[in-house]
Amino acid sequence: MCKIPKFSSALAAFAVAIAMVMAVTPATAQKKVVIGATGNIYGWNPYQDSAAQMYGIWCNVYGCLCRYDFDKANYSPMLAESWSINPKDRNEWTFKLRKDVKSHSGADLTAADVVHTINRIKTDKQSSQKQNVRPLKTAIAVDKHTVKLITKIPTAHLLQHVCDIYAITRKAVFDKHGSRNADRKHPDGFGPYKLDRVVIGEQVITRKAKNSVFGNKDNPDILIWRKMTEVEQRVTALLNGEIQIAQFIPPHLMKRVDDGKNTKLSFTDSVEIMMLLMNPAFKPWDNKKLRKAVAHAIDREKIIKTILQGMAQKLKGSIGPGQIGYDAARSQAFDLKYDPELAKKLVKEAGFPNGVDVEMSTPVGRYVNDKIISQAIVPMLAKVGIRAKLLTPEWSTQWANVRKGKRSFFYQGRGSVIDPGPALAQYFKTGVSPRIKYSNPKYDALFDKVAQEFDPKKRQKLINDAIKILVDDVPAVFMWRHKLAYGVANNVSISPPANGRIYGENIRIK
Repeated sequence: MCKIPKFSSALAAFAVAIAMVMAVTPATAQKKVVIGATGNIYGWNPYQDSAAQMYGIWCNVYGCLCRYDFDKANYSPMLAESWSINPKDRNEWTFKLRKDVKSHSGADLTAADVVHTINRIKTDKQSSQKQNVRPLKTAIAVDKHTVKLITKIPTAHLLQHVCDIYAITRKAVFDKHGSRNADRKHPDGFGPYKLDRVVIGEQVITRKAKNSVFGNKDNPDILIWRKMTEVEQRVTALLNGEIQIAQFIPPHLMKRVDDGKNTKLSFTDSVEIMMLLMNPAFKPWDNKKLRKAVAHAIDREKIIKTILQGMAQKLKGSIGPGQIGYDAARSQAFDLKYDPELAKKLVKEAGFPNGVDVEMSTPVGRYVNDKIISQAIVPMLAKVGIRAKLLTPEWSTQWANVRKGKRSFFYQGRGSVIDPGPALAQYFKTGVSPRIKYSNPKYDALFDKVAQEFDPKKRQKLINDAIKILVDDVPAVFMWRHKLAYGVANNVSISPPANGRIYGENIRIK
């Protein structure tokens, strides 16, 4: 056996000592939080996607004008310190910007950046957020720190389009480098986190901005969103310490997380409305009676009790408690109850005495138990004569097809429904989005009234009048709102937001 020379032994010991010292240096002692996320990572362009996850990521990096505070049940400032509506002209909104905000490179936040952002959302070829600027006629930089937004018609729910949505990018960077290179090579946001790296389809890595006026010392130094669509993967990674936050733990896996030595559960009521949508541009979904048959064929209460183990609230209409416009009394009439015999009758009245074959699609791992729920729906439909072939594509494929209007019958959620105006327009108002090509002139006219009514009581009535049209016409079965469970490492503190956006400022490391 060859002996190690004394010199070599000493050198080895020295190397070990150096390694131990390096292991505790500040560079490696940075506080890191990795989020096991269910959504896809699309790229560098902050306007390329319109899902809640990416809105949240880009608001962390670039900053948003304002955000919704669920504790206060109101909108709170971020890059904008205040906003107001002209009482003599309700098309005119004025936003005052904070003067102490700097970009990650040290540049001032200006009204020109806000105007640039709005124009880019409107004109960028990759933008999937054009519906958010559609209410606007123009945006004007009044002075360095004042922006006026002029709407086409008075729009009571404008803040739902603006807050947590507009990621403010710098005009000077875009003008100098162009769209592709500005986002990819020179990202310079105003948010609390600086963009480090994007790996498309895998992860987004951000680091705490040293000069940010947002956040505090207990927030993570490094914040990473890592795509993990398989729930077992998220739970295993959490228990192994690979990630510190796991989104959307389904009921059957909660005990594993709760029993974990270093993990816990954190809950929130979601404002995401889950729907089963039927696109009238595709046969046989142009048939109202068949759509209504679907609504009566599904035993939502059974699914909530068994598959979701009570971790959801059945929707009666499109919104529930806590959402703007909800009317508990009127919602009782919006409940399309489980009635398989009525559903069978409606299938025959729709012209399908021998039943009908359809395709139904669902993402896998995007929503809580999405595949299992859809698999349970299939035999319920078959029982009334609707034979559904279930398609289970990856979320990225499903989402791309939904946005292009290429899905006929699908299970889908719409997140961040605080004020239902934008969501109900996005899916059901003629021409707003190709996602579901439903069109009803009466609904469109009523919805215009909803948008223009600022009085809360009058607006509540109009919102419920609009919901009644949707319940009668059934372009969608409004299913439930999940009660969401997050798996969290014991040394991390977070109150998960109801709108699915995770902000680094709300994460504390003990």
